[in-house]
Order: sequence, then C-alpha cells, then structure tokens
Amino acid sequence: MKLYDSIDLAARNLRESVLRNSLTTLGIAVGVASLVAMLSLGVGLQRLASRHLRTSGLFDTVVVTSRRDMRSFNREQETNGPSPAESPELDEAARAKIEKLADVAEAYPDIRFITEFRFDDKPHLTMVAGLAFSSKDSDGFEGMQGRFFSSDDSHEVVIQKSFAAELLGKAPARGEDTETVAELAKPLLGKQVVMRYGERDTSSASADPSSYSVISRELPLTIVGVTDLDPDSMRGAARARLFLPEKLLLGLHAMQASNFRDSGGMPSSEPTYTTVIARVTGAGKVDSVEQAIKKLGFNTFSILDASKSMRRFFAILDLFLGIFGSLALTVASIGIINTLVMAILERRREIGIMKAIGASDNDVVDYFLPKLAPWEFSAECLAS
Repeated sequence: MKLYDSIDLAARNLRESVLRNSLTTLGIAVGVASLVAMLSLGVGLQRLASRHLRTSGLFDTVVVTSRRDMRSFNREQETNGPSPAESPELDEAARAKIEKLADVAEAYPDIRFITEFRFDDKPHLTMVAGLAFSSKDSDGFEGMQGRFFSSDDSHEVVIQKSFAAELLGKAPARGEDTETVAELAKPLLGKQVVMRYGERDTSSASADPSSYSVISRELPLTIVGVTDLDPDSMRGAARARLFLPEKLLLGLHAMQASNFRDSGGMPSSEPTYTTVIARVTGAGKVDSVEQAIKKLGFNTFSILDASKSMRRFFAILDLFLGIFGSLALTVASIGIINTLVMAILERRREIGIMKAIGASDNDVVDYFLPKLAPWEFSAECLAS
C-alpha cells in the first residue's frame, strides 16, 4: 500500500469517529500531563529544600548537643556512644575542647531565650539569639536591609522581618505578607529598642557556690539591620526574631533555662549550654570534625545529615509521585487499546476487501498501526 493511500484511509477513519478519537487523544494528554506534573512537583520540592539548605549558611557548621538532654538528631546516636548519664556536660570546658579540635575554626554557644523588648514604650515578647561576628559572610543575610554589627560586642541589633512588622504595628494576617523588607526597614533603621532581662549575679554568693541572685537589667540597642531569614533556623531550636552579637550576649549573663540543670531543679554555678556551634575551616572537613566530636561523647548534626535524609525522602517521594502519574497514563493507554480494538472490529469488511485485491499482512497492520508494529499477525484472523 502506498503512503498516500495509508494517509488517506487514516484521515477518513479520524473523520468518521471524531468524538472517539478526540476523547482518546484527550485521555493521553491528561495522562502525560499528570505524569509530568507529578514528577515536576517532586523536582520542584527538592530544589526548594536544596535552596533552603544553601541559604542556611550551615555548610561549614556542626551543631553539637549534649546527650544529657535526652534528645538526639537521629536514632543512630541514641544507641551508639556513652549513655546519657555517663556523657559529659556541654559547658565552657567542653566548648574549649571542641574549639581546639583539628579543622575547627571556632566554637561558640548558641544562646537563645525569650525576653521583653520595648519600642516606643510598648512591650514586645520575643526570642533573642546571639550571632557570631563571623556570621556576617553567611548567605543567610543576602538581601538584608541595613548592615551587620560593627563589632562583636556592639550594642546593636538585627531584627527579623516579622518582628519588624510587629514593631510598626503592621503584623500581617495569617497567610498574608504584603510588606517588603525594604519598606519595613526604612522607618526602623537607627531607632532604639530596650531589652529587659534578668542577670545572674554571683558576686554576693554565700558559702554555697551554686547560689546567686537575679538582677533586673535594661540594655538599649540600636537597630542596624532587617533581614527576611533566620540563618540559624536549621539548628533545631526555636526560631529567633531578634539577633545580638554573640560576645555581647555572653557578657550579659542573662538567665536561661539551661541554668537549671542540676538534680532537683537547683541552679548550676557554671554555665552550661543546650547547643554549641562549631564552624569548620572547610565544608570538606565537616565529616571528620563530626566524628571527633562524637568521640568526646556529644551528639552532632550537620548539613551532611540533612542532605542524606533529604535525598532518601525525595527518592521515596519521587517513586510514589511517579506511580500515581503512571496510573493516569495507564488508564489513557487502555483507552487507546479500546479504540484500536473497536476500529478493527468495525473494519472487518474492509480488511477482507483489502486482502482480496492483494494487500499483504503488513499493509493491513500499517493501516491500523502505521510504523509502530514490528510484529506481523494474520489478516485472515482479523477478518474472521
């Protein structure tokens, strides 16, 4: 059969069954679109998570926690290493040991606590966190309005976008975020907020070394920057909305929940930390530093752990999305098979005439499946 005749017959068949062919084509289009949409959803979510990890500024960071907190970032650390009762405290001595490890550039405590700030004589209760001066080069501060701290102990503060909106009385409704960082920063940069906190004072301690008094303090701070991202949100702690220089916050000796670690709820005379941040000299040294810290009896978490867990999660997610997308494509394929079967049954008379005038089996196959069927089957069976 000539190519012109095959095209003419195919066009005639399409014109005679417009509705059936249109529905079959629509089914295939929906199936392919569903498969592509499902796989695109998985790829998009993975890229979004990867971008969040890249902007978190934690590629050269190891988060250290004490096993005494009875918490762990993964189940493997709960069964390996010393028991919580035998593990060391995460105190100043432990921080110094971590900082002296090979390939560790610095190690500083992650200090976070809730306290009151006053702006325009209005109180605002929020989470405050300390930032090391080396954090100024973190990707998490891209797009920040204003500037970073001028020194590691300056009386300056960087605030998060949502807290800036709260200070200005523009807190958006749930699901709405119309104000940009630039719009919020303009009326706030250079203004002052007053931080109210309780200071641990051990100067008047009695014979009991664990005793101390708490003195109410106020500290004026100048707003120098507004950012849209908490660069430390991957650390597993509550997300802060206001940031002070780490050295300044350490020197305040502010009361924290970690000050009550002794049995019976008695306060500890020496500061202990819930989390210590170890900055590594290079991203390639993170794994070796993690192993060294684990040998000291502490739990660790790094971007490597997050990326491993993320890859496993998205591999499973892509599998399920691919399966669901393939179901729609399978249903559409069944519709094509049904259309072909019906076309064959309706053309038995034409098949017989084609055979009578000398058409070969391949001609009959090409009539229904042009260029798609590498096999041959008997046209007599189709005509029977």
